[in-house]
Amino acid sequence: MFVDQVKVYVKAGDGGNGIVAFRREIYVPMGGPAGGDGGNGGDIIFEVDEGLNTLMDFRYQRHFKAKRGENGMGKGMHGKNAEPLVLTVPPGTTVKDVNTGEVLADLIENKQRAVIAKGGRGGRGNIRFATARNPAPEIAENGEPGVERDIQIELKLIADVGLVGFPSVGKSTLLSVVSAARPKIADYHFTTLSPNLGVVDTQDHRSFVLADLPGLIEGAHEGIGLGHQFLRHVERTRVVLHVLDMAGTEGRDPYDDFITINKELEQYDPTILERPQIIVANKMDLPEAEEQLAFFKEQLEEDYPIFPISTVTREGIRDLLFAVANKLDEIPKNYKPIEEKEDRVVYRFEKQEKAFRITRDPDGAFVLSGDQIEKLFKMTDLTRDESIQRFSRQLRGMGVDEALRERGAEDGDIVRLLDYEFEFME
Repeated sequence: MFVDQVKVYVKAGDGGNGIVAFRREIYVPMGGPAGGDGGNGGDIIFEVDEGLNTLMDFRYQRHFKAKRGENGMGKGMHGKNAEPLVLTVPPGTTVKDVNTGEVLADLIENKQRAVIAKGGRGGRGNIRFATARNPAPEIAENGEPGVERDIQIELKLIADVGLVGFPSVGKSTLLSVVSAARPKIADYHFTTLSPNLGVVDTQDHRSFVLADLPGLIEGAHEGIGLGHQFLRHVERTRVVLHVLDMAGTEGRDPYDDFITINKELEQYDPTILERPQIIVANKMDLPEAEEQLAFFKEQLEEDYPIFPISTVTREGIRDLLFAVANKLDEIPKNYKPIEEKEDRVVYRFEKQEKAFRITRDPDGAFVLSGDQIEKLFKMTDLTRDESIQRFSRQLRGMGVDEALRERGAEDGDIVRLLDYEFEFME
């Protein structure tokens, strides 16, 4: 089964906890703190495997979680870092954050890697908090939480040449004739449901990858029919082969088909029409095809290379393949629109999110929330009085106490943070 789009949940590993420990060897008076740091949590990494051509592995497993780092140990020993969780994906995979729409990675080359979720750093042990004023601290940090996110994984096939055209114009048949690919072929009035890839070898020992992409219908750029499921794959092709049923066996006009398909491509991504496009006039072995081709050339406003072929008699196919190979030789391997960039870095101001927010629950309790304050709380060891006092000082430094007073908090009011409740004290 071909799977080219899937949503999954990933969670990087949390950092290991730092510990509170002291040296207790014989003959070492006043040994001092010796609590080591926790290890870092494992990252979630995507790696390209050129042997894959589908996202099938993600169809049945939608949750991935990396291991957390080991806790710190005595004698200042560092906890072991967790190994990253490496997930293999096919070339042409794009990873997006579902909530923000941000593109996290665009993976094209074999063995290319990208960190999709960063593991949390290990918490610091009490050896890190020793100062001249407090040489034996009983403070340690919990590990930092690993990044968790919902992601959308999309596969955009990496093919040199893409076959476009209405259903039943002969794209699948052409692919089966020029390569070893064996797509399902019949007199369908509907489209191929998934792309098919084939490697084409020309008689002069050149080769390229040809993709039979699902047929388009009017309105595809808005998602009608297979819509974006098709258009996503044409983005990476370097040459577009526009296949037309020149005999009009489905009762459609070849020129109208040509204009309609190009309009859908333009409305989806205008840069697609900037790529070389070769017109394949198929089914030339049928009656009236020659007459239709002559009329089509008269209607055509731009100068496109046109190759009359018949997938039944194999006429014209050799010349078509040579023309495609010649055109590919002129185009860079990884086709992307070239953007001129100045040799300077522009730094843009990005508004930082507030460290915390204050809301009220129906029972009158004040609720603290926000990524920064929640992360700080999760890294606080609540089993140690010194750690709790340090957290209290950090809240005061962030302005939480003052903000609560401005919202009307009084002595004895309840303050909630995640699953915990505190008492506000003046």
